[in-house]
Amino acid sequence: MDLDTVRTFVAAADAGQFQEAAAELAVTQQAVSKRIAALERNLGVRLFTRTARGAELTIDGQAFLPHARELLRAAERAVESVRPGRRPLRVDVINSRGAASGLMRGFHRAHPEIDLDVMMLFEIETAVTAIRSGAIDASFRAVVAPGRPLPEDIESVRVIDEPLQLLTGPAHALAGARSVTVAQLAGHRIWMPGIVPGTEWGAYYDDLVAEFGLTIEATGPNFGSDALLDTIADTPALATFMGEHTRLAWPADHGLRRIPVTSPTPVYPHSLLWHRDNPHPALATLRTHLAATTTGHDAADTWTPDWVLPR
Repeated sequence: MDLDTVRTFVAAADAGQFQEAAAELAVTQQAVSKRIAALERNLGVRLFTRTARGAELTIDGQAFLPHARELLRAAERAVESVRPGRRPLRVDVINSRGAASGLMRGFHRAHPEIDLDVMMLFEIETAVTAIRSGAIDASFRAVVAPGRPLPEDIESVRVIDEPLQLLTGPAHALAGARSVTVAQLAGHRIWMPGIVPGTEWGAYYDDLVAEFGLTIEATGPNFGSDALLDTIADTPALATFMGEHTRLAWPADHGLRRIPVTSPTPVYPHSLLWHRDNPHPALATLRTHLAATTTGHDAADTWTPDWVLPR
């Protein structure tokens, strides 16, 4: 059903005259007559009776009027649901416990008036496709992985460098250290079952191993962070890497240690991705917030792979 004809019908019903409806709609009286006639043909009933005073609704017109009004209200609600600034800002944070999730919690505290939909997409290709289609407005990623440049219509900015920490159980050989150098980690088994080949974090840890001769094991099924913490707590021979901003809780009797890594500090670079033509006004607010509240680290004391975009 053509909404223009429905809108014209409601205007004519409210005005009681086609001429006044035409003036309200900024069309000719002839256009109003044609639209009403088309609607009547579509419905198979007469909606108006012409009188000396103008146009009066027939019984069928009276029955149709409340439904016509609801059609127009539904159409307006549909438009409002996708109008920039009226729908929530949709942002992918990859997972609920990482640095990106923390950044978005900080943004929500600073701007509680902005509605948010938080998404968790696994692969960067999925995230980029969702950004280009408009399914999401932005995504936090470490870009770009080697050999996979971003499409030209995708913008990015590096927003935070997250230092890696060593996580050990109480019986690990390094558990008592206040900090450890990267060189001290050589020969120690670092277990990270969540690494997936082909992901940007998989590429990051491949380069970390190649640069410093570390031993990172990604063997075994990934049962999630709780199982990882249980294993690290109970197995003196294993440690794992954990982002400084990753939020995890574990039982007190685990006795786990989070130990800073230095000389240099490996940092995981988080960037924000968005489509250059995205019109959502809250996206600009998010970018401004991130620029004002996040900081990097001294490049002389940190390490990232060569393929990571500069700040």
